[in-house]
Amino acid sequence: MSNSGNKQRRPAKAMLLGVGLDSDGHRRVTTGPNIALVGGTQETHEQMTETAIKINEKLTASGKQLHEVSREEFDDIANSVGLRRHQPEKN
Repeated sequence: MSNSGNKQRRPAKAMLLGVGLDSDGHRRVTTGPNIALVGGTQETHEQMTETAIKINEKLTASGKQLHEVSREEFDDIANSVGLRRHQPEKN
């Protein structure tokens, strides 16, 4: 029998994922309540960490959590800390 009638809705979740594609041979992983940062050189990993912290500070200042913001709100926050959405070139 199916339990579909008894299922409770899970709380919404959202996470920032940062992947450093450069490497100096060290394994770096930083996690937090809504972040997971992996890889990168020391400089790249520190930069990802600082950016994630700034985003979380902006979210806190707005009184919202990551899963509560729209894509547009997130884009505004990301732009305010120096991130830009990648726009692939059209051939």
